Amino acid sequence: MTVITEEKIWSDAPATADGWIARAREVSVILARDAVERDRAGGAPFEEVRLLKDSGLVTLLGPAEFGGAGQPWETAYQVVREIARGDGSIGQLLGYHYLWAWAVRLVGTAPQIGAVEELYTSNRFLFGGAVNPRDTDLTIVDRGDTLVYNGVKSFSTGGRATDLTVLEGIIEGTATHVFAIVPTAQDGIVFRGDWDNLGQRLTDSGTVEINDVEVDWSGAAGFVDKEFQPLVYNTLNFPALEIVFANFYVGIARGALDTAAEYTRTRTRPWPYGGDDKELATDEWYLREGYGDLQSKLWAAEAFVDQVNGEANAVLHDARENLTEQARGDLAVRIAAAKIRAADVALEIGTKVFELTGARATSNTVGLDIFWRNVRTHTLHDPVAYKRREVGGHLLTGELPEPTWYT
Repeated sequence: MTVITEEKIWSDAPATADGWIARAREVSVILARDAVERDRAGGAPFEEVRLLKDSGLVTLLGPAEFGGAGQPWETAYQVVREIARGDGSIGQLLGYHYLWAWAVRLVGTAPQIGAVEELYTSNRFLFGGAVNPRDTDLTIVDRGDTLVYNGVKSFSTGGRATDLTVLEGIIEGTATHVFAIVPTAQDGIVFRGDWDNLGQRLTDSGTVEINDVEVDWSGAAGFVDKEFQPLVYNTLNFPALEIVFANFYVGIARGALDTAAEYTRTRTRPWPYGGDDKELATDEWYLREGYGDLQSKLWAAEAFVDQVNGEANAVLHDARENLTEQARGDLAVRIAAAKIRAADVALEIGTKVFELTGARATSNTVGLDIFWRNVRTHTLHDPVAYKRREVGGHLLTGELPEPTWYT
């Protein structure tokens, strides 16, 4: 069982974006204190989710009229980055939550948007999603007034710690996909608790069984009289998620670099056999060069991701009807490029910090491996090589990524 050891009384909700980012930093510091111990214990992140709820971060994007912060996506990206800096698993949980909370805006009708946002914001609910496209689709049976979902998904981030679960499947005998949001706590949703991977161990992203979960047709996202109302905006689901990925990758990278630098300041010993002996490790030329290289690369990645954050923010908050296929494709390419840079720099930092901290830093009591394990695990979500191909194709021919589950 994982436990957050610090109880905190939170002040009134911040009124500005900077205030919310500062609050996220406070949460991140709390998470970082025992991130390694909690990671090793594994299990479901109930206490970590309580911290996200108590601090108000789960309702960051929620409308002010329902008690939310009413903040834009640009703030949410920075918040995810800060949380991932302290604990990559919880940064992923919060980032996925923001995406699934926004999913009703991506595909839902106006009444559905209002109902879902009031429900999750007023109750400080956390979202999860049983929507792994690599698995066989959930089967949906249309029973007239209701839809009944059945099937198994091998990944469902947040799992047992969530309050609401996003389902997606195909109506039997058709090619019609239907998203729906349902309460997690019901007999028909069974989590196997089998998430035991190299990294992101506290995301509880294991297998979920969906058994006869019933949804009223009014809850079928984007459907009016059983007919879907299509918009280009509907296809932003994956690009919107991938820019979240880029932010928690650079957040993990920042956490790794900060942790390694502090270790070098306080524990790394200078090398006494180089002919230019130093009294302090921080005076070693090769350490200064190494940290300088990693810091420069991370600053560059953060700056680029920030640019793309602004571009994604503008599209996500614009009127849904305004988005064209060209604009959607251009944004998807930029997001793909941001993900590439973020993944590459996070993997490099997660590996090279060991060269800069020394042999003793490989001790399990230090736990410096958590950053590499976390980013290595999640960057395998979908092949980065395909993101490079999308960016290259766009440069050479102007080709736009065709909207799919992974583009």
